[in-house]
Amino acid sequence: MSVGYFRRTGLILTSGCFLAACDPSQLDLDLRNNEYNTSSAAQEIAAKRPKPDNRGIITYPNYQVAIARFGDTMTSLAERIGFDPKALARFNGFRTGDRLRAGEVIALPTPVASSEPSTSADGSEIDVAELAQSALNQADQGIKPVTKPRAKPLAEPIRHKVRRGETAFTISRLYNVSVRSLADWNALDSNFTIREGQYLLVPATLNNVGARPDPVSEPGAVSATPSPPSAAEPMPETEVEPPETTQTEPTQTASGGRLAYPVKGKIIREYVKGKTDGIDLSAPVGSTVVAAESGTVAAITADADQVPILVLKHADNLLTVYANIGDISVEKGQGVARGQGIGKIRKGNPSYLHFEVRKGFESVDPMDYLN
Repeated sequence: MSVGYFRRTGLILTSGCFLAACDPSQLDLDLRNNEYNTSSAAQEIAAKRPKPDNRGIITYPNYQVAIARFGDTMTSLAERIGFDPKALARFNGFRTGDRLRAGEVIALPTPVASSEPSTSADGSEIDVAELAQSALNQADQGIKPVTKPRAKPLAEPIRHKVRRGETAFTISRLYNVSVRSLADWNALDSNFTIREGQYLLVPATLNNVGARPDPVSEPGAVSATPSPPSAAEPMPETEVEPPETTQTEPTQTASGGRLAYPVKGKIIREYVKGKTDGIDLSAPVGSTVVAAESGTVAAITADADQVPILVLKHADNLLTVYANIGDISVEKGQGVARGQGIGKIRKGNPSYLHFEVRKGFESVDPMDYLN
């Protein structure tokens, strides 16, 4: 695994950033302090997925997908729609015998005859007028139409192929939809598990109509990418020296003190906001990774390549993120002490830990917090 594997590491935090470890109602999956439940909710209203035909096929203007039924395998689904099982499995990154979740979306590489008319962009299966009117009512714009207009049709869903390193959270942020909508449309499991090569339908919203991102800015891309708008002024490339502090109780860190190094090792990749969003610490395979500060295990998840990611929540909305670790010895919701072992460095060339510090939604330079 190359050092550049986590170059777009905003994905690491968002892949597991649960701000409350025990109460699901307090989870902030997009690290916006539940803003998506208030004003921004009006901009993220997603259409419901249309109902498939009697074989499970949904036909859009430019592509088709098949929806898995309970007990389906790739082979049984392919046979039901009259498609070659091997070709269908290969196109979606599956094996022919793999079992599918009910409602899971399978992309069709070529069209098949549908038993029902195509689903239009606005679609009779979704009440677009109601969705649009709801958004207008919530968005404080003071628009008073003289007559009830016919809502503009929403674009067909974007068909996104999962790339290495992506998670459901980074994809939802890429297209400005909630991760819950993405999960509902694609029947993702409770951990929002996705895999490289999988196709996802990204629901159309009032915010992403016609907005297909520039391929070079998608997370997981291996080529150089520009900084996102939120990081218009990049951090300096040179190493930032940790600020000198006295031994009096500091107030600038939410954890009540400076953080301990999670592993002993040389820094092989420095923090660059919007690109790495953390540091990489070289360490021998099997080295113990410890909690940088006391806190609670907020999430244990993985990216599309099943590379483990662990998130600890500390006081005052400070989070630390540990990626590329294995043999995780803690569980979600468990309290941990500063310096307590939480996992081991995984095998790799080089072997290293990717470490991030987040203050709420924003990444910060770990070197400003580490001893």
